[in-house]
Amino acid sequence: MNRRNFIVGASGGALMAAGGATAWMSTVGSMVDYEAYAYGLRAGLTLPADIRGLLRYATLAANSHNTQPWRFRVGDGLIDILPDFSRRTPAVDPEDHHLFVSLGCAAENLAIAAAATGRPGEIQMDPDGDSARYAFASGSMRTSPLYAAITKRQSTRTEYDRRPIPVADLSLLEHAAAMPGVRLILITDRTRVNKVKDLVVAANGVQMADLAFMIELEQWIRFNPRSAMATGDGLFSAASGNPVLPSALGRFAFKRFFNAQTEQDKYARQIDSSAGIAVFVGDREDTAHWFKVGQACQRFALTATTLGIKVAFINQPVEVTRFRQELAGLVGEACRRPDIVLRFGYGSTLPFSPRRPVEAVLA
Repeated sequence: MNRRNFIVGASGGALMAAGGATAWMSTVGSMVDYEAYAYGLRAGLTLPADIRGLLRYATLAANSHNTQPWRFRVGDGLIDILPDFSRRTPAVDPEDHHLFVSLGCAAENLAIAAAATGRPGEIQMDPDGDSARYAFASGSMRTSPLYAAITKRQSTRTEYDRRPIPVADLSLLEHAAAMPGVRLILITDRTRVNKVKDLVVAANGVQMADLAFMIELEQWIRFNPRSAMATGDGLFSAASGNPVLPSALGRFAFKRFFNAQTEQDKYARQIDSSAGIAVFVGDREDTAHWFKVGQACQRFALTATTLGIKVAFINQPVEVTRFRQELAGLVGEACRRPDIVLRFGYGSTLPFSPRRPVEAVLA
């Protein structure tokens, strides 16, 4: 669920001067239109919620590169949650680890929204671990503060304000993410935070030296509102606090200005500004546990949202194999594989990421 940023300097302003504001808007689209689009995606559900509304809420879950690698099959009294392997990212995620974590995030959103809007039930994992099912059951609505947070949660990929998180709120985050088969380690002391920062920076350098990784990353970047709304997926530049650009200029800027040193400096600043780091570790390395990690991670992020806390993924040390063992030892889980790394703290809200329409994710 990693997000990458890039810096374009003054190139956008140069194009504005050369072509004028009207030509610029016709090329990149309007942020006003984009905000209306994003608001529509996050509109509240009717009561009781219809199936289409529940699936829309499910798709607002965190996911890797905003690929939205899921499909949903609706049956009598059930919704199957299936992987969409056509949306794999083999360079950054060759084992489909992040893909199954993303499915767990979507399943948790679905379960919370359904229970809160008149369709209670339970998540059932397929025995082979390759899919899951939300089975409706009789019962009353189970309202949760996490339900209202679904439309507000985002991965806020910017610097935070360095304020510490109260101990009581850290306890709430731990409680929310508690799930059999998953361990959460919270790191707030600066010595260990700095050690994680060193791993993130080093792993990021390895990734940026990998041509396949860079090609794959560029394919998922949406440089302007028009492109983000047209595809409904990908890493929208404005959602990372970056300028919007025509797609051709954005690709040029990506190749020209997106470099390892700039990225490493940026990640160092962002981690330094954060209150702490959360590391999720599954008991085993299999799809069923990756799915559970996604559920726990989503509950953590939603609870953080209710507390006014921002989160962002810094998964480089789990994506680059050689750094996993060092990270595992650092968090006291030397015999297990770390699955997800988040930084958290207080910060501003950025534009939301795009989402595909429900019709596009129906199996």
